[in-house]
Amino acid sequence: MELAEDLTLAQRGDDAAFTRLVEPLRRELHAHCYRMLGSSHDADDALQDALLRAWKGIARFEGRSTLRSWLYTVATRTCLDLVESRGRRALPMDLGPSSERAVLDDPPLTEIAWLGPYAVGELAGGPVARYEQREAVELAFVAALQHLPGNQRAALLLFEVLGFTAAEIATMMDTSTASVNSALQRARRIVADKVPAASQQQTIRELGEGRVKELATSYSTALERGDADALVALLTEDVTWSMPPLGHWYHGITAVMDFASEIPLTRCPSWRNVVTTANGQPAIACYLGMTPDSDHTAWSINVLTLRDGKIAAVTSFIGAEHFPLFGLPATSPDSPQGPFSPAGDS
Repeated sequence: MELAEDLTLAQRGDDAAFTRLVEPLRRELHAHCYRMLGSSHDADDALQDALLRAWKGIARFEGRSTLRSWLYTVATRTCLDLVESRGRRALPMDLGPSSERAVLDDPPLTEIAWLGPYAVGELAGGPVARYEQREAVELAFVAALQHLPGNQRAALLLFEVLGFTAAEIATMMDTSTASVNSALQRARRIVADKVPAASQQQTIRELGEGRVKELATSYSTALERGDADALVALLTEDVTWSMPPLGHWYHGITAVMDFASEIPLTRCPSWRNVVTTANGQPAIACYLGMTPDSDHTAWSINVLTLRDGKIAAVTSFIGAEHFPLFGLPATSPDSPQGPFSPAGDS
């Protein structure tokens, strides 16, 4: 009854009633926008635009679908407009082959639209539902989505992740059911080639949260101490390390350790790290200082991909702009002047 009353009030121009209607769906709509766009910042823009469109159009909502379906229609169409205008997001692996030796002068490629990390936050539902929602924002899956045209990306997410039928999706995307099914077939083939058979959530369940935390903490400690041997012990033989917005990336234990030994373990004076999570995966927020006693400022969010009880990939998202997304301060909590706490999702 309250939902119907708020809908009536919203259609009469009551913005508080509209807020009450959309607030329970805001986080899942934001996650949908992130999956579509590969950027938390773009997802912020898309969700804001979508909710504005919904507010302007709520009077025309006739109730032939659920409010949730209608809001997903608005959000999906908004994201498709952005995909058309901004293109897809990339990781360094999309640009070219890996480097065998450390590249010391590696300027950031600011002209590239890079994939970004995502703060999952609190998720609704029981443990199984939460795992499924985290799977849908894992780095490998979101990166694979970026290789799909917008219509295939939307169809796959609406069907596989959100559970809408092909007929419902056809209505949402203003196309035919046959076109949706065709888009789904093509999208599944591409994604299957790029996403590992075992999701990170499966791997985390098999390892257990204790072992996952131990791996993340050991990685953090090895980096802070500049301990190459300890770092090597944590990595798979085919490990990769990439650092958007830097274009070079490294594949295999030899190349990765050449890079790590040359740059983060020796040329970066002092690290202080915070263990966190990103994209439903273990992550390390790295703060860099010029000396152990100086302020350590936000540097990168390192997302760890696990396999066989070790770290199979490190994706270091360089840039202080990522830290507010995780509710992390711009300065390490252990720095002499203390942290500055920016606003952001926790």
